[in-house]
Amino acid sequence: MHNVSFWEIWLIITILLLIVEAFFPTFLAASFALGCILSAVFAFLGYHLKIQLFSFSLGTILSFIFARPLMIKYAHRSNRNFETNVYALVGKIGKVVVAIDHSKNQGRVMVEGDNWKAVTADETLIDEGQNVEILKVNSTTLIVKLHKKT
Repeated sequence: MHNVSFWEIWLIITILLLIVEAFFPTFLAASFALGCILSAVFAFLGYHLKIQLFSFSLGTILSFIFARPLMIKYAHRSNRNFETNVYALVGKIGKVVVAIDHSKNQGRVMVEGDNWKAVTADETLIDEGQNVEILKVNSTTLIVKLHKKT
């Protein structure tokens, strides 16, 4: 039977932390994993457990201070101008498939293959077949205006 060395334990913990990081990408578990890697090196070189724990602490703290902010800034970059889900429809052009008439509480627009309930912001009537621009999404209803071709 094989006796497990401290450096192997540190590497197993590192792998487990990296698996956690894969599911929760905040670079938090990865910061601890960097500390574990440093400890594994010291354990492999034969240093005492106190030195290994100190190197784990130091490696984790340094990765929090230096590596984590860089990873959050560059790897988890978010573009505030990029909308997702239904909010990505804002600014798109759709075709009215059921006339938009506020007085009759009706109106449907086809946008990118999906049929949506639609209303106009100013309660104007828009006939079937007209193109509209999506101004806003309110739950499952599109707020639209008549699209003027340029």
